Amino acid sequence: MNHSVFFRSGFWRSLFFIFASGLTGLYATAQTKSKTRPNIIFIYVDDLGYSDIGCYGNKYGADFIETPNIDKLAKESMLFTEAYAAAPLCSPSRAALLTGKSPARLKFEFVTKYPTDSFRWDESAWQEKFKEFPLLPPPYTLNLPLEETTIAEMLKSFGYETGMAGKWHVSAHNKVYNGWDETYGPKQQGFDWAEETFGSWKEVPGNEKPGKFISDDLTDKAISYIKSKHSSPFFLYLSHYYVHTPLNTAVNWLVEKYKAKSDKSGLGYSEKRIRYAAFVETLDHYVGEVLEAVDQAGLRENTMILFTSDNGGMPEVAFNRPFRGSKWNLYEGGLRVPLLIRYPGVIKENSRNDTPVIQTDFFPTFYELASGKKFTQQGMDGKSMLPVLNSGNVRDFKNRTLYWHFPYYHPEGNIEKVKNLPIGMEDQYISFTKPQAAIRKNNHKLIYFFEDESVELYNLAKDTGEKTDLSKTDPKLAETLKKELLACLNKADARLPLRK
Repeated sequence: MNHSVFFRSGFWRSLFFIFASGLTGLYATAQTKSKTRPNIIFIYVDDLGYSDIGCYGNKYGADFIETPNIDKLAKESMLFTEAYAAAPLCSPSRAALLTGKSPARLKFEFVTKYPTDSFRWDESAWQEKFKEFPLLPPPYTLNLPLEETTIAEMLKSFGYETGMAGKWHVSAHNKVYNGWDETYGPKQQGFDWAEETFGSWKEVPGNEKPGKFISDDLTDKAISYIKSKHSSPFFLYLSHYYVHTPLNTAVNWLVEKYKAKSDKSGLGYSEKRIRYAAFVETLDHYVGEVLEAVDQAGLRENTMILFTSDNGGMPEVAFNRPFRGSKWNLYEGGLRVPLLIRYPGVIKENSRNDTPVIQTDFFPTFYELASGKKFTQQGMDGKSMLPVLNSGNVRDFKNRTLYWHFPYYHPEGNIEKVKNLPIGMEDQYISFTKPQAAIRKNNHKLIYFFEDESVELYNLAKDTGEKTDLSKTDPKLAETLKKELLACLNKADARLPLRK
């Protein structure tokens, strides 16, 4: 059966009411307490480092940035310590989140570009672009295909209203960087209500008094949607541009606050990191406004709120500790992200969970929440998190295989300054990333490098910072994981870089 037709069919929408009486697990618990399916508000942050926020950072000493609203949300939520993005960069993570499919399966592994940047039919231009590298990456993917069923389309098929505000970034830039494409935008991918806005991220601040923030159009529009009249449960995809660089629109009084804090504590942080701290606290303020709006609308008890990031933080400014690497590479610093999930009376508040989960898991999770049926669709990479959220049997999650695929180079050129620099912890420079793939099985993680077919093997339970490569001391395990990784890529029909 065609996957898209499966979800859009009115027959399946009607069938929901037949199956609703047989709900089990978390969904049954939710029904008992609230008598209805939850609203879902998904707060997706751009480039937030694992330890940028207090509820994560204090454990590792990165308590420089103040995030009172997100920390309060954490105390009301289940906090995940081993949550992963599906990719170490924006577009593929977002595409995977929306579809429940890995970037390798989607063939969407790099950031989208302008329509003129695909080089899809010009092999000579592609060869010239990557002339200094031994491998030729796949052509850029510009648009998430309309044939793919998104979370919004799936939830609509079960009667949800769907809304989205902010960053789309899974279609070619239209007119301006990150401008929504008119053919492949949110409204063509299942969102009934969609507002294209950069919010205050691009606004030059004035002389705001201490404690005063710039009004954020993105947040204001989201709040308007939350408070509007809904005849059925709603899904809101609140996709921030914060805390992505550039940082030149940081609020002045916050910049001064963090400069003084850095000086007083002797931390000696760079101007970029100081401005970044101001960005993160600004984000925290807007998150607080959304949480307050949920309470004011009387929706707190029957709304699931999720807060996470699309990938690890930018190396120049973010706090990715205690992990090695950052955005753009497959070390933990590029993949491990904060994840908070709140659902009052259903999910245990102020709890911590060390179960490995990945953002492709949200699609099947929301499917089961909305339909009351077990998710059995084939050709997907996600797994429903309901047993985890319900503190049930998570053995299958502990033993599962997670994999990532990045068949590109970054930077794409002019690598002389970084090509020989090592990748460490919070190096504060953009490192040179070669085409690579990675797999995690239980506590072991293997990274495979396509150029020379070499591998690195780490035990994450004992070596969170990926400092000790075990591939030489345990070659049998390294070979086993390498074969499993290549099998995963083959099963997903992944595009591989080609040797010239």
